[in-house]
Formats: sequence, C-alpha cells, structure tokens
Amino acid sequence: MAKFTFNMPDVGEGVAEAEIVEWHVKVGDTVSEDQHLVDVMTDKATIDIESPVDGVVTEVAGEVGDVIAVGAMLVVVEVEGEVPDEVEEANEVEAEPATKEVQQAEPARQPEPERTPEPEQASKPAPAAAEAVEKVLATPAVRKRARDLGIDLSEVKPAEDGRIRHGDLDQFLAYNAGGGFAPAGVARADESIKVIGLRKRIAQNMSAAKRNIPHFTYVEECDVTELERMRAQLNSARGSKPKLTMLPLLIAAICKKLPEYPMINARYDDEAGVVTRHGSVHLGMATQTDNGLMVPVIKDAQAKNLWQLANEIGRLANSARDGSAKSDELSGSTLTVTSLGPLGGVATTPVINRPEVAIIGPNRIVERPMFVTGPDGQERIEKRKLMNISISCDHRVVDGYDAASFIQEVKKLIETPVLLLSE
Repeated sequence: MAKFTFNMPDVGEGVAEAEIVEWHVKVGDTVSEDQHLVDVMTDKATIDIESPVDGVVTEVAGEVGDVIAVGAMLVVVEVEGEVPDEVEEANEVEAEPATKEVQQAEPARQPEPERTPEPEQASKPAPAAAEAVEKVLATPAVRKRARDLGIDLSEVKPAEDGRIRHGDLDQFLAYNAGGGFAPAGVARADESIKVIGLRKRIAQNMSAAKRNIPHFTYVEECDVTELERMRAQLNSARGSKPKLTMLPLLIAAICKKLPEYPMINARYDDEAGVVTRHGSVHLGMATQTDNGLMVPVIKDAQAKNLWQLANEIGRLANSARDGSAKSDELSGSTLTVTSLGPLGGVATTPVINRPEVAIIGPNRIVERPMFVTGPDGQERIEKRKLMNISISCDHRVVDGYDAASFIQEVKKLIETPVLLLSE
C-alpha cells in the first residue's frame, strides 16, 4: 500500500489558485481513475477535477469555500502497489508559497427569548372616552396589544362572559383584514449564508471595480418608435430565424459606431499602465442565472448580422444558465452590455466589468406623449416609445465628452433605423 498526494493541478490561463465549490467524495470513499472528485472555481470558470488513480481517500484539503493554491495538496489517496511514473510526473506542480484563508462564517446567533411584557396601564383617556373604556373587560396584556394595533376595544365583541381575550382580537382582525389592522409582513428566522462560488467571485469583482475605477455615468433618452416598428416587421417575416429583441439592434448600432470611438472598446491594465484599444468587438452580455450574474461573450460581434446576433444571444444565455458555458465563452470581453429587459427601470448606473473601461445598459421602454413635427411642418402631440440608454465609463481612460458623443451617435442610428441597416 502507498499513499499518493494528489496536488491541485495547473488549470492554465495563469490561474494560481482555485476555490472549492463542491466535494463529490469524502474520507473513506473508494475512488477509481477518472472519477469526479471535486468542483473548483477559478476566475474564469468552474472546473471538474478527476482522480488520476484508483484507491481510498484518506484526506481532503479544506471545506467548501476554501481557496487552494495550484500545487498544494488537494486529496490524499491510498493506492495498491506503486503509483505510475507518468502520474507522479504530471502531479509535480510547484506549489504557491501560501494559500488564502477563507474566513469561516460566524455561527448564526440564537435569537434572544422573547420577554413577556410587564402589565402596563393604558394612558389615561379623555374623560368622555374613559367611561366607555372602563366598561370593557380585558387584561392589561390584551389592552396593550389592542393599543399597539390601533384597535378600539369597544368595537371588539367578546366571545363569552363579556371579557375580551386575545382570541377575540384575532377574530376582529380576521373580519377586518381590509381595515389596515393586519401586520405589514411576516417575520422569518435570521440565517447566515456563506458567500462561496460564483456569488463570491461576483462580490470580489464588483468590489475591485468600484474600488479601483472612477466611474461616471451618462444617460440619454432615445425615441425607439420607428425601431420598434421595424423590429416588428422583421419578426413578422423571420421564418425559422430567432425572434429579434431590442438587444441585437442595439448591439449592431454600438458596433457600427465603435470604430469612431476606439477608447470605449478597450481594456485597461492599471498595474502596467497600458490601455489596449481592441479592433474587434468581443461583447460581454451580462446574464442573470440562478447562481448569480455571469457574462458570456459574443466573439467578433461586429462581424455578425442581426439574426446571427440574436442566435448567439439566445445560445450564450441558455448555456450560462444551465452551466454548460465553456471557459473561453466566459472570458475575453472588450465591452459589456447589461439589460434587465422589462425590469430595466428609468435609468441605471451599471458597474464596469473590469478591466474593460465601459459598460452600456438599455433601460425599459415606456410610452409617453411627445411633441413631434409632422410632414406639414406643424408640431403635434403623439404617443411615442422612449428608452433611456446608460453608459458607465472609466474616467481614467474615457472622457465625458467622448462618452456622450458616442451615445449621441448610437442614438441617431436607433432613431433612424434605416441608417442602421445601411452599409
């Protein structure tokens, strides 16, 4: 028998450590070669780690939420005979000097036992009301509860012997639910949840973005009435092609204008002091999943037509939500678009997806009366569809004037959609 220490493998892309997300084995389990041992998460993606040998697990490194350095012990397996040389060689990864320790979540505090309120005397009512209150028979606890609820005890009918009890108050509340006496909500127990996995990555990335990037946000209102009319016409004749939402149209407008504003399609390495202005648009698409926010990437968005963009948006959103997105589909973005669809609100101030320097957020489409100029040159009031576009930028790289000018150019395409489809 021999013990084989399986080290955290080098998963590539410069990753120095990974967080334990879920163990699939425990001490004492018998494992076989290629059996799934553990899920770990890097900055890029979640990775399945498999056993290189057959044997019995005698030790595992850390708990869910702990961070393990590349080259550090991950699992110890007791094996029959000798470990093959090729397995030993593949396992020889230089360990990092130290691993990050994860603070353990504090145990949930036990709620203090409720104290029974001492009997309190009701505040002395006005002389006219005192006589009516005195005629009501109730304990001080019932009187206090009624007073806290704003209930006049003289309006409560006792069930027996003329004395009002808590059950009588409950009946009164049940029959007068619409009278404003019902509690605003229901209390639930406190709970402590350990921040791990994707949720932890989101917290780290958002903190780093807000800590390091001086954000500014610019918001512009766009009339999308004609664009929505064109979108409806395209969808009516789409055949087997995917249904167009507003997002592919907005992405097309963004891609059409970015060459004139290269500082917006860029990444800033603040440690090296280098800004890389990208020629291709690798568009990040902020996507809400059950586990949290993910950003799959539409590679070379500028080379795709509206239907191809619609297809990629649907495919990437589905793969992000069902967990099948590949690592290269979740990295390499040069600019991100974030949209909450119908929940988009009037205006948003999105947080930049570092190390990018800008993020664009379309908001909810609303209908409002607007002054428009008719063919006869006369102004009239019409119902129009309006949508605000928000852009947050890194003020170290992008000036406010450039951000505003860029959005104004995008607005022209959106408000005159024939230009969007022209070469």
